[in-house]
Formats: sequence, structure tokens, C-alpha cells
Amino acid sequence: MEIIELIIDENEEYSGIEAISVVESPAIEEDFIALKNEELIRLAEISKEKRLLIGAALIPDKPIYRKSGDHEFYIYFSKETVEKASQMFLKSGNQGQATMEHTDQKLEGMTVVESWLIEDETHDKSRKYGLELPLGTWMVAMKVDNDDIWNNYVKEGKVKGFSIEGYFADKLNRPKDKQVDQLTEDDKLLNKIIDVLKESNTNSK
Repeated sequence: MEIIELIIDENEEYSGIEAISVVESPAIEEDFIALKNEELIRLAEISKEKRLLIGAALIPDKPIYRKSGDHEFYIYFSKETVEKASQMFLKSGNQGQATMEHTDQKLEGMTVVESWLIEDETHDKSRKYGLELPLGTWMVAMKVDNDDIWNNYVKEGKVKGFSIEGYFADKLNRPKDKQVDQLTEDDKLLNKIIDVLKESNTNSK
């Protein structure tokens, strides 16, 4: 199956990530956590909630399944592209751009208030909350001031992670398209692709 590396073309006006969607099944297969007063909570009824969602927006070299018509393939982002995407997201002022399950309707009261790259396997902030993610992962904390989303979706477990929306080019020179994460259940094939990516990165050094 085809494996395509997506890249950012900085010369294109609309290149990069324009929004972060909260979804039930994030393609990167990493759920976010809901945070209250520096404690990890399990979406229980609580008081004085901070209403923060913390999770991965992009994981480098993580294969993401896509299907266009009958064409099935995988996309992935290098560490360099993940870093560039995280920076351009903030430079473009898209912190308040959020959607639900990739619908066209923008969610009000949803703001990215923290953004960082994991650079230390032991002491990164994500480790504090039990998130074991690879170096180079783009982490975000999203403030949820939207009562409907917090009470009826986050607490009810209807949304479990982040998923990006944006425009990227690829190294096969295919027409640039808006990339939206999709989830695959084919774990064996996914593991095989991860091995291929790791071997490719090793050989290129």
C-alpha cells in the first residue's frame, strides 16, 4: 500500500493547519485527557473545573490511513513538518479555530492555550499526565468554555481526542488536498508500515 509523506509548502497562502477538531476516534490513536486543578480526571462530575483538554495534535512518522474513492493509502508527517505545522498554526492565529468531527461549523469557546513539542522523554509535561508519546510530538492544551461541548460531549465520552484539518502538499506531487485524519482498524498493516518508516529513517542517516 502506498505511503505518502505530507509536507508544508510555505509559499502557498493556505498551507498548514487551519483548525483542530475534537473527535471520537482520532486517527493518531491517542486520546486526550481532561484536566482539573492539576489532577488527571476521568470525566466525572466535578467542581471548579479547569476545563482543559490535553493531548497530541500530531505525532511524527505516525501512519494515518486515508481512502479516496477506491484508492487506499497512508500519509505521515516528519518531525520537521510537525514542528513547522505547530509554529505556522500559531503564527496564523488559528488558536480559536475548532470544529466537531470535522464539520464545517466552527465551535465557539474552544481555544488552544498551550502548544509545545515533546523534547525530553523523561521530563516533558506530557509525562506528568501519563501520556507516553514519542519525541517531536506536537502537544496542545485546549480550553473548553463551551458548556455544551464540555457537559454533553467531553464528560459523556463522545469526544476522545484531537484531529487536525489543513492543507498540505506531498512528495509525489499529487494535487494538494485538504487532509482530514481517518482511523484504521488494520493494526497488523499499521505496525508493518511503522517498521518500514523506522527502517527508512535509519537508512537515510
